[in-house]
Order: sequence, then C-alpha cells, then structure tokens
Amino acid sequence: MQRYFVSPEQFGAEQVSIGGEDARHIAKVMRGKAGDKLIVSDGVSREALTEIASIETGEVVVNIVELLEMTHEPRIQVTVAQSLPKGDKLETVIQKCTEIGAVAFVPFLSERTIVQYDERKESKRLERWRKICKEAAEQAHRNIVPDVHSPLSWKQLLQSFSGYDAVYFCYEKEEGLQLRSAAAPWIAGLPAGFRGKVMVVVGPEGGFSPEECEAAEAAGAVSVGLGRRILRCETAGMVAAACILYESGEMGGA
Repeated sequence: MQRYFVSPEQFGAEQVSIGGEDARHIAKVMRGKAGDKLIVSDGVSREALTEIASIETGEVVVNIVELLEMTHEPRIQVTVAQSLPKGDKLETVIQKCTEIGAVAFVPFLSERTIVQYDERKESKRLERWRKICKEAAEQAHRNIVPDVHSPLSWKQLLQSFSGYDAVYFCYEKEEGLQLRSAAAPWIAGLPAGFRGKVMVVVGPEGGFSPEECEAAEAAGAVSVGLGRRILRCETAGMVAAACILYESGEMGGA
C-alpha cells in the first residue's frame, strides 16, 4: 500500500490534505480514485490508514479510517555523519541508510574531502538529498523522515559529539577495537526502553588522517574498525548502521 508523508498541519482530526508532488503522484502515476486506500504519516506522532475522498488539481483529500501504531522505528537512533564524497555517492548513502533505519544524516568537510564545497549551490543539493530521503522512507515504510542537515565544518562536527550517547569514529587504520566489540556491550547495558543516540562518523574517499582520529577521540569519539577489508566510503556508513541496529535486535539479533 502506498505511503505518503505530510506536514503535521495537513493532518486533521478526520481528514488529511495531500498536496504538491505527492498529490500529482497519486493522481497521475498511481491513477488514484475515490475509495482507494493510502497510509499517511505526519512524520512525528500520527499515522493513519486513509481512503481517498476527492482528487482535485494539486490536492488530494483523504478520510482517516483508522489511526495506526508507529512501530517501525528503531530503539537506537543512529545518525550517519559522512564526509562529503564525490559525485552522487551521498545520495546512495542517504537512500540506503534510510532503508536500514538511520534517523539523521550529517554531511561534513574533513581534511581529505575532495569535493569543492559551494555554499551558493547548497540549498539545491540539500533539497535533493531531503527528497531522496523522503522517498526512501516511504518505500521502507518508515514512520518518520530522517533529518538531513546542512554540511558542517570539521570543528562543528567535533562540537556536535556531546549531543550523542556514543560516537563511533570509523577509521580504516584501526587495528584494535572493532565496531561490534565496542557497540555490543554498550547496547546490552542500556536500560529497558532507553532510546540511545549514536553517531557513526565516516570519512571521504581518502579516509581520515591520524591527526583527525586524535582530534575525534579527544572530542569523545571511540575509534573503531569495520573488519579486515577496506570499504568504500559510501559502503562504510551502511555497514556501521546495520551493525549497530543488528546488535540492538532490529534485524533479527538478540
């Protein structure tokens, strides 16, 4: 069944108004008609099984049939911080990590970032990233649309670490502690019902420098490896998010 996200103000007590591209998608692509069922979420606290009441130009109005439980979000809230990679790699990271269960994405600039960051073009890129995130959340039947933040500087990223319960710095030269060994005991020790906030930090194509690793650890991150094989930058975040969510029981784990 098709799923759509709307803003909370569009979600009324008995009806929901769907506009913009979603309305066009329902009318033109899905060829919706009165009586068809849809799932609509405000991305915050309400989700409902609905029935199309009317389709007008630019707006689809649906009647709320039944409010649904929002049970598709993981207990451990994983934020993927990704140093800006070349091309459309970040789009892949956002799409796939949204499917896996990440709740937010923080692009950032690091020492070996290759991309020439242009703040003037940033609004269009950010808009596209957020659209990809929304579509992936709909496809994966998420209850929320993950946040996609504007890119941070390296200094700003380090300062953000204090807002998380755990920060894992994925470092390809880390030969000791591995992510699973670090995350599993931490997750096992969490109180029942505690919604832990975790950030995984992934470098660009050239990885991180030793100085960046030292700075991250000084800011409170734990340096971890992701196994014996070197992963591409767009793969590392997916692996890290999946590992943490598996250990928390979201993917058939304990």
